[in-house]
Amino acid sequence: MQILAQIFSPCTLPLNRHGTSSKTLAFSRTTLRLKTKKSWSCGVSLFVYSRGNMCHWAKKVKPAVVSAIEERNVGTDAQRKRKVVEHICLIKAKEDLSEEQEKDMLDYLYTMQYQMRGIISISLGRISDENPEQYTHAIFMRFQTKEDLAKFYENPSYKGVLKKHVMPYCHGFINFDYESEVEDDMLPIFRKGEEFNYGVELMLLVAFIRSSLGGPAEDAMTSLENLTMEFPSLIVQATKGPSLNMSNMEYTHGVVIRFRSLEAYKIFMSSSEYNTVWKCKFKHIIQKALSVYFSVDPIGTELM
Repeated sequence: MQILAQIFSPCTLPLNRHGTSSKTLAFSRTTLRLKTKKSWSCGVSLFVYSRGNMCHWAKKVKPAVVSAIEERNVGTDAQRKRKVVEHICLIKAKEDLSEEQEKDMLDYLYTMQYQMRGIISISLGRISDENPEQYTHAIFMRFQTKEDLAKFYENPSYKGVLKKHVMPYCHGFINFDYESEVEDDMLPIFRKGEEFNYGVELMLLVAFIRSSLGGPAEDAMTSLENLTMEFPSLIVQATKGPSLNMSNMEYTHGVVIRFRSLEAYKIFMSSSEYNTVWKCKFKHIIQKALSVYFSVDPIGTELM
């Protein structure tokens, strides 16, 4: 069954590839304790599609990953790439979760990067809107290799955080992992620099029908990738890939996109270009699709 839901704007506006700018404040996520209330802000949406009949969208195939640390000419795609492994975790928190319990859970999840080798980037936050799966919080981690990811799952510190600081506050979660590529440079690999200090983190999980895997499914993912590459004024970085655990077929493919701002996210997701890609490439070959996002905001100035 296909899951389709409304995003922020019911209209589909064409994107401005060169003139769009984002207004937001930069910050450094170097501290751990939340000092102000409700500093975790985020939200949820599911894919929508345009009601028009524009199914002629096509783009020249470009490299496997998007990175927009600077607005470059789209044609300059002869860049060295580095493989990375992306980890998505979605949590269903209990309804009576207190603010202090939420701080405790998110703080301990965030500080895992200082206790375990192999985690090279992390972002996390609260999902603000309801979604059909009732997920409330999202965590993104990046690892250097699949071996690092495997060690992470078996690490006693990780198991301890789950047992003491996550499971008491939630009633379920899902993990999704995939391998992708990013530009072979320190900033895009480690997601460092001013542009990664703020914005909106979007996580897409898609379940394609089995008969589409390896053909139409990959074409759909490439079409979405190519579209994201056209808009460096909206998107800092995007990665995609099939699940590393294809025996768990709840979702077959994942995407992570860092938008420059909430405004940039809204413009892209409500655009006619995006909706055309979704309608023509995804709609007819998916079982379900879930998209959650959260704002990357300051979380305080105190160390744990």
